[in-house]
Amino acid sequence: MPLVRIGLLTEGGYPYATGEARLWCDRLVRGLPQHEFELYALSRSADQERARVPLPEHVTRVRTAPLWAPADDGRTYSRRERRRFADCFAQLVHGICAGAPDPFAAGLYGLAGLAREQGGLHAALRSESAVRALEAACRAPGASRTVQAARVADLLEFVDDLERMLRPLSLGWYEENAHGEGLAAVDVCHAAAGGVAALPGLLAKRFFGVPLLVTEYGVQLRAHYLAHLGSGGAEEPRPAVRALLAAFHLRLACEIYTRADFLTPGNAHARRWQERCGATRDRLRTVHPGMEADRFASVGEGADRGDPDTLVWVGRVEPAKDLVALLHAFAEVRRTRPGTRLRIFATAADPGYLADCRSLAAQLFPDEAADCVTAGENPVAFEEVGGPEAPTAAQAYAGGRVVVLSSVIEGFPVTLAEAMLCGRATVSTDVGAVCEVIGGTGLVVPPRNPRALAEACLSLLGDAERAERLGAAARARALELFTVEQNVTAFQEIYLRLLAKGSERPDGGIPFARPPEARVPGHWTSPTWATPAPDPTSEAAV
Repeated sequence: MPLVRIGLLTEGGYPYATGEARLWCDRLVRGLPQHEFELYALSRSADQERARVPLPEHVTRVRTAPLWAPADDGRTYSRRERRRFADCFAQLVHGICAGAPDPFAAGLYGLAGLAREQGGLHAALRSESAVRALEAACRAPGASRTVQAARVADLLEFVDDLERMLRPLSLGWYEENAHGEGLAAVDVCHAAAGGVAALPGLLAKRFFGVPLLVTEYGVQLRAHYLAHLGSGGAEEPRPAVRALLAAFHLRLACEIYTRADFLTPGNAHARRWQERCGATRDRLRTVHPGMEADRFASVGEGADRGDPDTLVWVGRVEPAKDLVALLHAFAEVRRTRPGTRLRIFATAADPGYLADCRSLAAQLFPDEAADCVTAGENPVAFEEVGGPEAPTAAQAYAGGRVVVLSSVIEGFPVTLAEAMLCGRATVSTDVGAVCEVIGGTGLVVPPRNPRALAEACLSLLGDAERAERLGAAARARALELFTVEQNVTAFQEIYLRLLAKGSERPDGGIPFARPPEARVPGHWTSPTWATPAPDPTSEAAV
């Protein structure tokens, strides 16, 4: 089996952060021990960098760059450099404000080329000339009314944000050094997300012809839109800043989707976003997230189908999960089936929203203790995965016969797939990739509709045979589509496909022209075992 050298690009995730984004990267790396991985991580906080997961031996190096720390390289620029920076930055912000892809790309790569030659752009991106160029772009024809109304404070705030998002341009990750390190030396760049995480891959492809693979299980552009819906909080960006940030993320997403050699959305919902932003179908392949089926085997293969009078909800307690609608739906379920219980298992929680849900439960069921978990004493129980009643997620799903998902916003519903692996019948709202995941093995209702949610739950609670049949079908589907094995196999095929396709490298991109032996330290007499790195001043390197 040939050895592929993969540069894995992450932002705020592997090998530091916890959660699903970290898990799938770890499973991918551990599932392909025959390949060599190098990790290039953009970190979001100092706390994040203190907790790194153990890495296998075939992860040969980890390089980290903080997006959170103040960055001042103390550089000064010549008049010629300042003029060149001003021209490139003006193109970039014109592309942002006017929604023009060509000036945006020209400005982005122009700044990247300047950063490679001069060693960094931190000071230039925060300079007065940058603010003036942004102001001119905001006032130019083609800019939206919101952007045209930007004040000085808005311009300063956006320039500050833009400098952080463009820090990958100033990193020393690209050229291959004497030790064979650098993105220029890898066989494939694999961005574990879109957005800023994929920016180093764009530059490696642009300057060195390294093939770029981008995986998105949650579309970064969509996540940005959802995070800036204008809640009115004290830290919420002003309208002009929100518009500028949204325009930047849109232009960057379109550039990534247009230039990437291959894209692997995690579901059809993400795929549609990518296609709308410039991805072509010949470069797209849906690769579902891989989950460890063995964690749920004892429940999924067991004879116990769960308490027939209990509904289970598992997930992060936050407004997007719409537990308010679930509690109102459960109140209707209780009117028809008074003995029914609802167990809410939190994997994490927004404290304020959790308090609101507890308060609502107390109002809907005033004569019963919502905090008690003793059968027969309460209809609603708030518990934690990892607590005494459910030490593991599998045991949480085992608590009832029917699992409910009530979200108004979802990407790939991980908890729904886990419930399927546990052989549980499901009732879900029609959001994100829900219909794609269940594929007819569960009931789906419109979001924000407690009555429909209640009726679907009652139909399964009242028909044990149907619930068991749907649960068995759900487990079979999950084992076919959502396991670690299918995920790893898919990426193995894609890596080899990209390598066999060749690249746009100056050496012609001949597959395996640089075998693993070329990277072993020491002196080798055979000149065919090592190809010198291109001279940074030559045309081929630029």
